[in-house]
Amino acid sequence: MVLASDYPFLEIAGTMLLFFLWLIWVWTLVAILSDIFRRHDLSGWGKAGWTLFTIVLPFLGVLIYLIAHGQEMGERRYRDAEARFTRDATGGVSKNGGPAAEIAQAKRLMDEGVIDGAEFAELKRQALAA
Repeated sequence: MVLASDYPFLEIAGTMLLFFLWLIWVWTLVAILSDIFRRHDLSGWGKAGWTLFTIVLPFLGVLIYLIAHGQEMGERRYRDAEARFTRDATGGVSKNGGPAAEIAQAKRLMDEGVIDGAEFAELKRQALAA
């Protein structure tokens, strides 16, 4: 039977540190693999190669992928989140951003003096009717 006195504080702290480092490693690996499979500019063979590289030589594969594509990875995640937010805010997928985007564009045109209040009201009515 293992007692608390048989497992000193520094060993507990070390075990916790290793556990959290392992969690960070798994999180990083999942993030990189999900980025590899989300990429549209990479062929199937390229995806298979990066996946094999990150699984066979995990530390080297992850470090090389982060060095080579880390900034692009962040930009892709930002664009995906922005598109998801826009889709949720407009209530659906639309080529021009949905009714909210059309109304915002009409408001901008009215603020710039390109259209007047009546034209804004008509554009707003059309956007909400669609």
